[in-house]
Amino acid sequence: MKSSLQLRVGTQLTMTPQLQQAIQLLQLSTLDLRQEIQTALESNPMLELDEEFFDQESSDEEHRDPEAQDEWATDIPTELVLDNEWSDTFPDAALGAIGPSGGEPVDIERNARGETLFDLLSWQTGLLDLDARQRQIAETLLDGLDDSGYLRDSFDELVEGLRAQGLESVDTGEVEAVLFQLQQLEPTGVFARDLQECLLLQLDALPAGTPHLAQARRLVRQFLDALAGCDMKLLKRRLGLNDAELDAVIATIRTLDPYPGQRFSNSTQEYVIPDLALRHYSHIGWQVELNPEALPRVRIQADYANLIRRADKSDDNTFLKQHLQEARWLMKSLSSRNETLLKVGREIMLRQRDFIERGEEGMRPLILADIAEAVGMHESTISRVTTHKYIHTPRGVFELKYFFSSHVGGEGDTHASTAIRARIKKLISEEPARRPLSDARLVSLLAENGIVVARRTVAKYRESMGIPASSERKRLA
Repeated sequence: MKSSLQLRVGTQLTMTPQLQQAIQLLQLSTLDLRQEIQTALESNPMLELDEEFFDQESSDEEHRDPEAQDEWATDIPTELVLDNEWSDTFPDAALGAIGPSGGEPVDIERNARGETLFDLLSWQTGLLDLDARQRQIAETLLDGLDDSGYLRDSFDELVEGLRAQGLESVDTGEVEAVLFQLQQLEPTGVFARDLQECLLLQLDALPAGTPHLAQARRLVRQFLDALAGCDMKLLKRRLGLNDAELDAVIATIRTLDPYPGQRFSNSTQEYVIPDLALRHYSHIGWQVELNPEALPRVRIQADYANLIRRADKSDDNTFLKQHLQEARWLMKSLSSRNETLLKVGREIMLRQRDFIERGEEGMRPLILADIAEAVGMHESTISRVTTHKYIHTPRGVFELKYFFSSHVGGEGDTHASTAIRARIKKLISEEPARRPLSDARLVSLLAENGIVVARRTVAKYRESMGIPASSERKRLA
């Protein structure tokens, strides 16, 4: 082979550590960013919390010695360039944060756990008058409960498990006796083996003078399938009731809880701190502002900054210079993040002004490209800015991603899918109980309001909201 020299000219984006930090902070949620700032405060002696609410940059300039400024302090640009396609060079997964694709959240202490069903039942079981043998049976029954409060294991499985634990002479009668005591605990209906038993336990706990209590017990015991199928004619004939009496019986049954254990939280709950706030002022109208309580304010530690000596190459002075540079980059990255977030939030709310006035029905079609074009950024930047970032509005706290909705409809007459869902939900909530609206009828009603969609679209949106078909919604008023 013959060797040769070739000259090639090209451009390549270099991801500096400072730019990587800016990108990382841009896509972190508020809770993750607070932890990131706390870590920086603990590791960088040049940073401190700004307890006084004054501007960071002016504070920095006022407290720093002019002699301490060096060439390394002038390398920071006025604005950080964050608007690039970084996925190839700097993947979201490598940042250890939540990316726009909805990855796993960073594992930090930010959750609170309430009292669980198991905790409550364990405490109540400890108050029962049980001997050691019965208590062992009770603990086994407790372990067999699911999150809804039902005992899913069969008696044969329970007896076999107890015998494996050393209770060789235990039988089903003994287990049933302990189960009967546990079924008297709160919430009423726990330790039931099926829906029928759960409802009967709750009916048995009602006062003896409850109207139509006997008929309600008989309906649950013998005709629960007919009630599920809305076969009212069969129920009236078998129970010997007229329409008004059957309505009262069914109303009593509807007061019962088919899943008594689900009111207790067995999973962690995540608390949301809004990054932005939408406020209304009488003289200027609606304004989007940064939430001042969302993040701690940081500033340069003035005493340490004044210790830096120009042209001093000692280890101590170099250490201070490096940490001062890192502190200034962090503050610049935070400032750039806030500016970008505020710019995007204002543009979103400007386009979704009808949402504030009318709710979900006023939602307008909006995609990432619309905001990207308006603010002069790349769609990937908008995706990062709006993921796990929240805004507090008079209608509640929403993720910025919530305001993006696909277009539905033809040219010149498009509607947001969120608004269509809200309209469908409203129509169904107002439908006659005895004559629920079919999907075809919903299509007609939407068309009367200028929303032209196919029946399959209505069915898809209805199912996505967990609303059953009209045949299953049919019920007595």
